[in-house]
Amino acid sequence: MTEFLLGEYDVVVVGAGHAGCEAALACARTNLRTAILTLNLDSIAFMACNPSIGGTAKGHLVREIDALGGEMGINADETALQIKMLNVGKGAAVQSLRCQSDKNAYHARMKGVLERTKNLRIIQGEAQEILTEDGKVCGVKTTYGGILRCRAAILATGVYLNARTITGDVIANSGPNGFAPATALTKNLMDLGFSVRRFKTGTPARVHFNSLDTDKLAVQYGEEDVGPFSFISENPPENKLPCYLGYTNKATHEIILKNLDRSPLYNGVIESTGPRYCPSIETKVVRFADKDRHQIFIEPEGIDTLEAYVQGMSSSMPHDVQLEMYHSIEGLEHAEFMRFAYAIEYDCIDSLDLLPTLEFKKIGGLYTAGQINGTSGYEEAAAQGLMAGLNASLKLRNMPPLVLGRDEAYIGVLIDDLVTKGTEEPYRMMTSRAEYRIELRQDNADFRLTPKGYAAGLVTEERYAAYLKRYSQYGSALKEIEMRDLTPDETENILTAHGFERATGSISRGDLIRRGIALSEIISQFGGMDYPRSVRESAEVYTKYEGYLKKNRQQIERAKKLEDRLLPEDADYSKVEGLRLEAREKLNKVRPRSIGQASRISGVNPADISVLMVWMALRGR
Repeated sequence: MTEFLLGEYDVVVVGAGHAGCEAALACARTNLRTAILTLNLDSIAFMACNPSIGGTAKGHLVREIDALGGEMGINADETALQIKMLNVGKGAAVQSLRCQSDKNAYHARMKGVLERTKNLRIIQGEAQEILTEDGKVCGVKTTYGGILRCRAAILATGVYLNARTITGDVIANSGPNGFAPATALTKNLMDLGFSVRRFKTGTPARVHFNSLDTDKLAVQYGEEDVGPFSFISENPPENKLPCYLGYTNKATHEIILKNLDRSPLYNGVIESTGPRYCPSIETKVVRFADKDRHQIFIEPEGIDTLEAYVQGMSSSMPHDVQLEMYHSIEGLEHAEFMRFAYAIEYDCIDSLDLLPTLEFKKIGGLYTAGQINGTSGYEEAAAQGLMAGLNASLKLRNMPPLVLGRDEAYIGVLIDDLVTKGTEEPYRMMTSRAEYRIELRQDNADFRLTPKGYAAGLVTEERYAAYLKRYSQYGSALKEIEMRDLTPDETENILTAHGFERATGSISRGDLIRRGIALSEIISQFGGMDYPRSVRESAEVYTKYEGYLKKNRQQIERAKKLEDRLLPEDADYSKVEGLRLEAREKLNKVRPRSIGQASRISGVNPADISVLMVWMALRGR
């Protein structure tokens, strides 16, 4: 095949899903000549699974992406069909925004953003080879022979590498939604030294909304009194369409159980590893045999379509079984299928092959992001894409990398888990993974991260000005909250109404908040606090949890001492006496940056860490 020059760039991004879009924007917006190579322009930012953004822990990721200068939060706000705050009955640390998205509008708007971004070129084509020279990336070659010369490349291939869809005994070489798979790149990645494995995910059927009996389903409206994802969005998204709640039943479960021999998950056709926290309906029925029913949600896919997504019914059963089990559900008795459910297998890499910057350890300038790293979810992918793009940009601009700590961001937890612990199944972000989650709330993502994004050159002057204004207002709000200007006579009614005794002296609004009284009630009785809602909320949360936050900060400071104890880059752990064999192997594979990271490696125990600390002390002498 004739080779030809397709262009010269600083960075080439392979893949234009949620990871690829953020990666390309991060590079182009920091003034690097960037190309994004995608199999199909119609799959840019495509929602192959549920049409939604956010959710538990995922909403935190979206806020952090936005705080760093990313696009996902803005795009979600602009294309939302409805929005909710999850876990409102729990503490502020685990409350998360989730929006139902207009699938086609989300794709169209993000594609438009890419098209209008300076320094960014979009090219439809398939990558065949990552070109290297002297151990560094020098270009990307397409299947048509086009050469895109570059100084860095970011692989954000999603679930397309050697993808095949599986429904019953029908197997097709296909990416999601009928898009073509990427069949040319995996061999090259293995030749470069990547460890490749097979993962699996799946999606439920899409049905015609007008064929549903919604009177038998519980309507689920969005909420009016919640804010947007983006810190610079002026108004919360408008609630345009409702969702609906239904349940499987005994008949549904019996249909599934009697057809398990036809399920690729149980008859041996599918051997790859699927997501633990988003199982198929057949897995749920088998694993939770004691449950009489499982929730399903009917979610609209957009304003301009009558396709409805049946969340909770992911399956790889044959089409005839799908029809039978869906029709057994109340409200879905006459559901007309527009797209049947399927499972999809794909190639991904071992994330232990990566540095904390998401750069491949064996090839300079080669980064990976998203589902190729073994994660699941749009938000996890976008977060990695932004960090890979930003770190590639920083490297090419001769600036220090940006590695977020576990105490700084959910993004830091996500990437540290990947590069330190690895994953043997599709990884999903959850609040329980973050040991400092009371610090990593949605409301303070800009306080934690916007200065870092600004220093890296990604946060615009407009975003930074908005951050400075909000931070100043937040400081003023905290001062007002702690002013002891409420007399015993003024506070007697509100205190006694909540079961407290009359105050003996003047108290502050903060004293009332710490007694569990909502700031909104305090304002309605005493006035004041004339700040934007987001500022009031941040100030209230900080005041309410101040004692816990101080204790948490002490824990963080102790942990940082281990993070600050850097390990030698050239260490040969096989020669460190006293380390167990497993610890030596794991340390040599992961190559941790610090004692702190080493302590989180699976297979390295506290005794091994003690040996390392003694070894470092002796080495220092």
